[in-house]
Amino acid sequence: MRAHLYTDWRSIPSEARGAAAALGNFDGVHLGHAHLVHTLHLSQPDVPLAVVTFEPHPRELFRPEDPPFRLTLADERFAALAALGVQHVFQIAFDKAFSRMPAERFIDDVLHDALGVKHIACGHDFAFGYRRGGTTSFLAERASELGIGVNLVPALADADGPYSSTRIRRLLQDGYPERAAAELGRPWSIRGEVCHGDKRGRLLGFPTANVRLGRHLEPARGVYTTTVRLPDGRTCDGVANIGRRPTIADGSESRMEVHIFDFSEDLYGQTISVALHGLLRPEKKFESLDALKQQIASDTEQARLLLQNRRDSQ
Repeated sequence: MRAHLYTDWRSIPSEARGAAAALGNFDGVHLGHAHLVHTLHLSQPDVPLAVVTFEPHPRELFRPEDPPFRLTLADERFAALAALGVQHVFQIAFDKAFSRMPAERFIDDVLHDALGVKHIACGHDFAFGYRRGGTTSFLAERASELGIGVNLVPALADADGPYSSTRIRRLLQDGYPERAAAELGRPWSIRGEVCHGDKRGRLLGFPTANVRLGRHLEPARGVYTTTVRLPDGRTCDGVANIGRRPTIADGSESRMEVHIFDFSEDLYGQTISVALHGLLRPEKKFESLDALKQQIASDTEQARLLLQNRRDSQ
């Protein structure tokens, strides 16, 4: 069933009302989020499944000076929620005015009156409303008064503790995309528009598609094995460098440069999604362009082998 996205909570069509909705930021849409959504669906199997989330992430509004930290931007999050079977995604614009909404008004005006939800689910640490004044106990009490059912779902955990976006960010920053993938339920991807670079990769014999990290978290700098999803749905193997290119650049901006194997098409201006599978080596400054070129050739050969082995083992 096709998922639907709604970005104006004040104008929800009648067919989207009456859903069972999970509440949260859902950055990454990891296994813990999937557990919340599936638990809600199991408790309300005959009710349309929905998610209430926010854009931008509240931390981006309140702490704009922080480095980018997002695991998934809005489009990727919507796609991941749709893959979980969510039918309606209510994406609320989180601006200064909305941030000042008292907790009771969020329940009354948004959840009850505007969205018309019949049932809600969230984790025990969910907080909402002005200055996060709304607790889960208050949510459960007020929602019940309005005839809205409530599930407070314990966090999914393993031996290292609860699954969380924070934990996955740390794994990526430490250079473990394969461990992050295990907690996400899929490889972590960076999605963005292919932009013009300085054409150095082409001169070195390894043309690249350049994608700015933008609001995405910057993972550990270095060279990664990747698969690239193209706009037409094709998936290609590749190798990517993420970092500040210390051999040839001034180090002012981190970016991702992806060399797609056996590919020569023009991707400028198109949006691609690059999944990271493994860190081949950390970022390094080379003594010369010739040394860099030799290393890129070695990285490419190693990435081809590892990706083929990965495919054979699936």
